[in-house]
Amino acid sequence: MSENILKEIIQPENIVYQKTKMMTDKVLSYCPGCGHGTAHRIIMEVVDEMGIGEETIGIAPVGCSVLAYEFMNIDMQEAAHGRAPALATGIKRLWPDKFVFTYQGDGDLAAIGTAETIHACNRGENICIFFINNGIYGMTGGQMAPTTLPNMKSSTSPYGRDIATMGNPLKMTDIVATLPGTYFVSRHSVHTPRNVRRTKKAVRKAFENQRDKKGGVSFVEILSNCNSGWKMTPVQANEWMVENMFPFYPLGDMKIDGELVK
Repeated sequence: MSENILKEIIQPENIVYQKTKMMTDKVLSYCPGCGHGTAHRIIMEVVDEMGIGEETIGIAPVGCSVLAYEFMNIDMQEAAHGRAPALATGIKRLWPDKFVFTYQGDGDLAAIGTAETIHACNRGENICIFFINNGIYGMTGGQMAPTTLPNMKSSTSPYGRDIATMGNPLKMTDIVATLPGTYFVSRHSVHTPRNVRRTKKAVRKAFENQRDKKGGVSFVEILSNCNSGWKMTPVQANEWMVENMFPFYPLGDMKIDGELVK
């Protein structure tokens, strides 16, 4: 291919897709098929498109989410396990004009971080919380998490989650939607292009709410597979997620502009 033809092909008007500059050049280290990489890209694309990269601070605690520091090309701060909403509160109150978000898994946000999540949402902090839910502790061996489905197998519930002895799963997004301090609450996924577009729209709305100083927390849950922890191929894991997680954790908006969706 000649140099002139190549130059013609890569003209800006001919570019269909390119990597956002808000992602580093480091190769993603997540398991093949994992949704974390797609979630990273969506969030950073929104930051790039809104032109707020220099004003955005991300916070991620322990778990697979801790790897976000390697891939998000913005200011990042590490939090102790479960404490990201508390740290986000402090940063946002010190720098109210910054865009502050947490990036947390279900083992973090819905277990050791339950108190921080609930109280930050109840206070109505002007932050974004992005919650990746794959139903288990992904990084540490696939143990049962607060979000593990009834009868779902994990490394610590090999016969399935028994509600009588292990309790019910926590539907954190449903819970925070009822709190007066949340302004926008929504649940999405990243397993198909259509769902990626919907998730990106929700992420954009969350950041715009923060920009416009709307009345509280914008909380976006992203359902994801964990094919390694679930012991499935990526395709099998996506199919299992659709068949099992979506009925229990239905996708869609739960709260818009401070009002519960009926």
